[in-house]
Amino acid sequence: MNTLPRYEEAVIPREKFTEYSLNPQRQKDKARAFDVYLGYNLSNVDNLIENIRQNLPNYPAVPRPDMGYGQRYQVNMSLLGPNGKSANVLTAWIEDRRNGKMRLTSAYIDK
Repeated sequence: MNTLPRYEEAVIPREKFTEYSLNPQRQKDKARAFDVYLGYNLSNVDNLIENIRQNLPNYPAVPRPDMGYGQRYQVNMSLLGPNGKSANVLTAWIEDRRNGKMRLTSAYIDK
């Protein structure tokens, strides 16, 4: 299984969740899905980030086309949320050509 390269040092911007995925003012459907399916919302965003980080080595990273900004990857993982439920979460990553860092670009519930 090919894990995400350098997953140990991957950057997971908190703002991806506080300003986007878990923010019902910005992404109503994404925020609702994370809350309903896993029990994650703005009050426990750090727990979601840690859950993703801990599960990165357990799932394969699928290379996606480089669109000129760096090598992209997709990691689909099954997460157990604080509500006791499991759900599939698709995470997208880029090895940023500008700074060489592996960074989360997107995360959402994948039904």
